Amino acid sequence: MLTADSVTAGYRAGEPVIRGIGLRIAPGEIVGITGDSGSGKTTLARTMAGLLTPTAGTVTINGKPPRKARGTTAMVFQSPRAATNPHFTIAQIITEPTTIRRTPAPDLHALATSVGLTPDLLTRRPHALSDGQLQRACLARALAQNPHYLILDEPTAMLDAATTATIIRLVVQQTSMGTLLISHDKPLLDIACTRILTMHEGVLTTGQASPQ
Repeated sequence: MLTADSVTAGYRAGEPVIRGIGLRIAPGEIVGITGDSGSGKTTLARTMAGLLTPTAGTVTINGKPPRKARGTTAMVFQSPRAATNPHFTIAQIITEPTTIRRTPAPDLHALATSVGLTPDLLTRRPHALSDGQLQRACLARALAQNPHYLILDEPTAMLDAATTATIIRLVVQQTSMGTLLISHDKPLLDIACTRILTMHEGVLTTGQASPQ
């Protein structure tokens, strides 16, 4: 279980962006979060991923604090260009986390194929790929870690409809993995998620079951 208990977090002392958040994501569950820009969605995503330490409350991953559960969560950011090293090849980008952690490398070609990347793209660098292709590589990088939980922060905001459909289909197919999917696209959340919550001014409201 990926859990936030009464979590408050922000970037400056005394200026919380999210307040009193309670959230639980079970294995195999896809939880959607929507809300206005600036409402705290990205801050919540970063906190749940262990990239931002709460100023109050706790985040636990399978009962452990994030620092003791490294490798169990993976995150895909909104901008693939900001999230990748422009000097790396696509193969290096996808295998970067496993290289750093010295864990077994994935079957690179099989993983690339699963996200819709052709083998010839693996030797190229980010500038030679479209935003959609690069975001697929970022998703492959996340899946290469075999995470228990996947956190997606507006992963399709820069993508066309076809690429969006491919990425969401891949996420839905990960039936054993818990997923937090943040998006402004309410129809997309309705299709993909088991339940949907709304963020407003740093507070998470009670959600509803998805009509899928």
